[in-house]
Amino acid sequence: MSVLPLVFTSGWASGINAYAVVLLLGLFGVTGLGDDVPQALQRPEVLAVAGVLFLCEAVADKIPYADSVWDSVHTVVRPAAGAWVGALLAGQSGSLPDVVAGVIGGSTALASHGVKAGARMAVNTSPEPFSNIVLSTAEDLGVGAVVSFAVFHPVAASVVAAVFLAAGLVVLLFLVSRIRRFLRRRARRREERRRAPGSWG
Repeated sequence: MSVLPLVFTSGWASGINAYAVVLLLGLFGVTGLGDDVPQALQRPEVLAVAGVLFLCEAVADKIPYADSVWDSVHTVVRPAAGAWVGALLAGQSGSLPDVVAGVIGGSTALASHGVKAGARMAVNTSPEPFSNIVLSTAEDLGVGAVVSFAVFHPVAASVVAAVFLAAGLVVLLFLVSRIRRFLRRRARRREERRRAPGSWG
């Protein structure tokens, strides 16, 4: 059976929370629940690092503005992780060239990362912090559920991931205008403060 559905799903999930993907797949492999999990993901040091970074992300991802800074740093990390996991999965199964799997996993991760980062920028335009917590928790639960589902039903999980990705891209298009308005308001406030009497500007 082709590993392509699992590569796509893991790529989508990596764009949202790469550490959760590595940690979950590794745990499935270690416990024997996932027969096709590459040995590299089951290594104790890989699981330990992924676990620590997952906890760091779980905190940073729920703090307004800190989440956007974290997303900026991970613009490279998440696609790279998606490509790495995809290549490992392809190498394990032999049904898909490693390079092709890496490109699919990385590009899918980049797309879902763009949706996540854009949504967070829009959410940060609201003054209350609770929406960040709710959205972050939903993302973590969604990634956990879809990746777990993909281990046992990769084709069905890839359809779910594709629907989530498409829906996220559509929503992002609507959020772009809100983000632009917020950035323009913030720029105007800075300019007003700079021109205010007694300012150092």
